[in-house]
Amino acid sequence: MMNAFPAPASQQVTLANWRTAPFSRWAFHHVRDLVPSADIPHDPASLMPLPRAPEDHGDLGLGDFLEVTDTDGMLVLHRGRVAFEHYANGLKAENPHILMSVTKSMLGLLSGVLAARGVIDVERDVASIVPELASTGFRGATIRQLLDMRSGIAFDEDYLATSGPIVEYRKATGWNPLQAGDAPSDLRSFFGTLTGTEGPHGGIFRYISPNTDLLGWVIERAAGRRYADLMSELLWKPLGAERSAYITVDRLGAPRVAGGMCVTLRDLARVGQLLAQDGARDGKQVVPVSWIDDIERNGDPKAWSAGSFAEYFGNRPMHYRAKWYVLRDEGPTIFGWGIHGQHLFVDRRRQVVIARLASQALPVDVPRMERMLRAVKQIRERLAG
Repeated sequence: MMNAFPAPASQQVTLANWRTAPFSRWAFHHVRDLVPSADIPHDPASLMPLPRAPEDHGDLGLGDFLEVTDTDGMLVLHRGRVAFEHYANGLKAENPHILMSVTKSMLGLLSGVLAARGVIDVERDVASIVPELASTGFRGATIRQLLDMRSGIAFDEDYLATSGPIVEYRKATGWNPLQAGDAPSDLRSFFGTLTGTEGPHGGIFRYISPNTDLLGWVIERAAGRRYADLMSELLWKPLGAERSAYITVDRLGAPRVAGGMCVTLRDLARVGQLLAQDGARDGKQVVPVSWIDDIERNGDPKAWSAGSFAEYFGNRPMHYRAKWYVLRDEGPTIFGWGIHGQHLFVDRRRQVVIARLASQALPVDVPRMERMLRAVKQIRERLAG
């Protein structure tokens, strides 16, 4: 894709096709060529090292997993050392790749930092921070309820829909092209269209991406600063990222915090390693350990099991907290999950981090999700042995 100048029409990646196969294989690590973005600078003088493990772990028993799951890159850390690293489909170590909804998990960590600094109160009503929401379905919802995907807002997150609110939502984010007769839109205006509810705030788990994008607005309003700058200063620089990240923005600069962050595979693994180190680096606390403990322990498994996502994960014992999924096994294991195969798994007790980036054709591919979960279990057990 995109190797000729100009590329022939059959190979041209555009705003209309960039999330569909085979165009996504190129687009997912060239996102800023297609969508406006804001930099999330790193600190070149402060780098978290990722040394190689002294022993050869081979392919960790993955077999043909990487090829059949359209994996663009996968990296495994054990006790802070690289046990496995793989790239494919044109992705290189220096290329930022889109995280899709693992972006939400990055927001979850930033929220913990901001809460600890008193910038946000997670129990506060979002409309008290952003009064423009008072006449929407978000009225009465708290930051915590949006963090945990437990708002009652009415929204159908159908990734395969070709019309309706989700398509208008994507146009508002700048991810879909406008059609003939469409007026330019933006994220903050789009929130004003979400006036209905389907249940009480604080009820069951209901996966609604606008919940997260709204939190980007709440954070910027509460802090009085751009989200990208806060992410850089409070997370990306102190964790020791090797390269700058970036995040897509709408036509007015609102960040797509529900899915638009783009980072290298190694830096995604560094986020996982920070969590494996209880949120600290070089003796300095970056993310409060109490926030990480809360993610592991305090989600509501009943709210989760009553929601529609439980079956996607084989009805395993799980919960969702502050934009992170948690496997409530002997680990437990916390993880971020994004459509088309983006993952970050962290087992703090076994000191195992698994970062994966992919360009799977389907947004939600349950058989491949199951295969990924089994691979994670296998890797954890192999390295623990």
